[in-house]
Amino acid sequence: RYLARVEELGATDTEDATLSYGVVVDCGSSGSRVFVYFWPPHNGNPHDLLDIRQMRDRGSRPVVKKIKPGISVAAAAPERATPYLRPLLQFAAAHVPAGKHKETPLYILCTAGMRLLPERSQAAILEDLVTNVPLEFDFLFSKSHAEVISGKQEGVYAWIGINFVLGRFEHEDEEDAVVTVALGDQADSLVRKRTVGILDMGGASLQIAYEVPSSGAFSSPQQEEAAKSLLAEFNLGCDVQHTGHMYRVYVNTFLGFGGNFARQRYEELILNQTYAHNSLHGQQTGLSAETPFLDPCLPVGLEDTVVRGGQTLHVRGRGDWQSCVELLQPLLVAPNNSQASLVGAYKAPIDFTNSEFYGFSEFFYCTEDVLRLGGRYDAPSFTSAAQEYCGQSWAVLTRRFHGGLYSAHADQHRLKYQCFKSAWMYQVLHQGFRFPLDYPSLRTAQLVYDREVQWTLGAILYKTRFLPLRDLRPESVHQAHAAWLRLSFVYNHYLFFACIVVVGLAIVLYLLRLRRIHRRQLRLAQLDMLWLDKVVLLPPGTGTGP
Repeated sequence: RYLARVEELGATDTEDATLSYGVVVDCGSSGSRVFVYFWPPHNGNPHDLLDIRQMRDRGSRPVVKKIKPGISVAAAAPERATPYLRPLLQFAAAHVPAGKHKETPLYILCTAGMRLLPERSQAAILEDLVTNVPLEFDFLFSKSHAEVISGKQEGVYAWIGINFVLGRFEHEDEEDAVVTVALGDQADSLVRKRTVGILDMGGASLQIAYEVPSSGAFSSPQQEEAAKSLLAEFNLGCDVQHTGHMYRVYVNTFLGFGGNFARQRYEELILNQTYAHNSLHGQQTGLSAETPFLDPCLPVGLEDTVVRGGQTLHVRGRGDWQSCVELLQPLLVAPNNSQASLVGAYKAPIDFTNSEFYGFSEFFYCTEDVLRLGGRYDAPSFTSAAQEYCGQSWAVLTRRFHGGLYSAHADQHRLKYQCFKSAWMYQVLHQGFRFPLDYPSLRTAQLVYDREVQWTLGAILYKTRFLPLRDLRPESVHQAHAAWLRLSFVYNHYLFFACIVVVGLAIVLYLLRLRRIHRRQLRLAQLDMLWLDKVVLLPPGTGTGP
C-alpha cells in the first residue's frame, strides 16, 4: 500500500482522457487555498469509493495555491467576493484540461473566518459567487457547491481524508485490525476495518474526531441532546441501500484550547493569582525584574514579562515540568464552565483496547521538533524527555539550538514555550480526554505516506460519493441489455421452432383432411354408380293413363 501511495507523488498525466477532476477552495480565516484533485474511472464495485488523489504538476508538486487575507474582507462589499477568488480559480482552470472544465465540479467551502460574519453578510458573499463565478469559469458549479461549513463538518471531512489515505475504507485484509459496528437501529452488525481517530491541536483550538462503533445508552436527556450535536452519521457509499460505508463519528472542537491560546489563558491566570496574593500578603512578587514570579512552565533562567490590561508581571523560568502540569489543571475547564470545557463535556466512549489515533499539528510539534520523539507516543518516554528539557538552563538550550541539535522546524518561539506546550499536551491527552498512560496506539505525525492530508480531500470524497453511479448505471444497463439479448435470442429460437411445429401440424392436418374428403368423394361416386345400375327403363309409349 505504501508503494501504491508513493506512485501517486508523480506528475498527473493530463493527456489521459479517462481521468476526472475536481476543485475545492478552502476559504479560511487568514487566507484561502485552492486544491485540484483527480481520479481514474471507478472500478465498478459499488462497495468501493472513488480513488481521488491530489493533482501534481509536471514538476510533481501539488497543485495548490494560497492567497491572503481571508474572504471575510468582502463582508463590506460582497461584489468583491468573485474578484477575490479569481486568482485561485484561474490557477485551477490553467491546470485542469480545458476539455474537462464543464464536467469538473467546483466546491467553495468557507470555514471559521466566514462563520464569524453575520448570516446576512455570509449570504451576500455566497450569492455573489453563485451568480458571477459561472460567468467567468466553465466548472460544474451551482448554489449547493458554495457554503459555509460548520466546525463539525470540517472535523468529519478531516476524519474522512485521513482514513481514506490510510486505506481504512477498503476491504479488510488478514493483517488488518477490525471492529464490530452496530448499524443504526437495525439488529444486524457489521465487521469491517478499524478506522483511526484524529487529534488536532492548533494555535487557537483543539479538535477530536473518532468513529463510535455502537450507539450506547445515555445517562440523561441532557447528555442525549448534547450527543446529537456532536455525533455525525453518514453513508460514504454511492448506494444508500448498502450499509458497508455507514459511519457514526464523534466530532468536537474546543475553542481556546489550542497551544497559543492556552498559553495566554495561563499567563492571565498567573498574573491574576500573583496580584491577588500580593494584595493579600503585602508582597511585591513579579512587580520588578529583581523579584520575579518563578514560572515552572519556562526553562530555567529565561526572563520574560506578561502584560495584561495595564498590569505587568515579571517572570523567570524555574523549569519544573511536574509543577507546570499541576498548575495547568484548572485550564481544562473553560471560563464560565461553558460547554466547550474539556472537563464535563460529553465524550462518546472510546474502546482503548481496540482503537487507534493520530495526533497532528501541536501533538507532532511537541513530540518531534525538540524532543525528537515523533511517531508512536509513549507516555513515560515523553514525560522523561519533557522533564529533562524543562530542567535545562535557557543558555544551554540556546547553545543546543544554534548547534543544530533540534529539528529544522524548531525556532526561538518553540524553544521558549516547549516546556509549557508539552505539559499542556500531556494534560489535554490524559486528563482531558482520559487516554490511559499505557495507551499504545497513538501516533503523532505531520505527513501520512509522505504527504500532508487536508480536510478538503475528505470534503471532495464526501461530495462526490454518488458519482460512481454514472459509471455503474450505464454498466448495469449494458449488462441488462446483454442479458435481454441473450434471453431474446433463446426466446426467439424456441418461438421459431414452435412455429415450424405448428405449420407442420397444420400441413399434416390439411393433408389428412384432403385425404378424408377424397375418400368421401370416391364413396359417393360408387353409390351413384350402384343406383344407376338398379334403375328400370320403361318402353316407349308406356304411360300411366287414367
